[in-house]
Amino acid sequence: MRRTPRRAARVAVIAPDDAVFLFGYDNEEVGVHWAMPGGGLGPDEAPRAGVLRELREETGWTDVRPGALLCTWEHDFTRAGVPVRQHEHIYLARGPRRAPTSEAAAAHAEDGILRWRWWTPQELADAAEPMWPPQLPELLGAVRAAGGAVPAAVDLGYMPNTAACQG
Repeated sequence: MRRTPRRAARVAVIAPDDAVFLFGYDNEEVGVHWAMPGGGLGPDEAPRAGVLRELREETGWTDVRPGALLCTWEHDFTRAGVPVRQHEHIYLARGPRRAPTSEAAAAHAEDGILRWRWWTPQELADAAEPMWPPQLPELLGAVRAAGGAVPAAVDLGYMPNTAACQG
């Protein structure tokens, strides 16, 4: 299947208790999965600028700033009927544990966002639901083990999704 390249950026927002904020998405190709706030970048938009915009649009938070680059990866999914291969930059940020603003939450349905929640490290490690990227629990575990610092950004490479491989 031919896929359209798409650049994107996401941010792992970590609360003081080490919980991470995630959205539950439903995608026509890969099904229900959990991912961090973020999304596609404009043609000339830098990943850090794009993740700030996406975070504001999806959560309403304007006081959370992305820090170090946690990882990059590529994966496939279908967006608005178009098969894409998405290259993502994922940043780490610290922020308070809170809900998205009501204005931001009102726009979630059109983005395929079903729900949101804060995941403790143990809940993340024990999760039966798919995570994007699948190594998220291990990546955040390495950050905790390093005292909150990102040891070094990791390039996870391309990861095919199982739904696309079976379909």
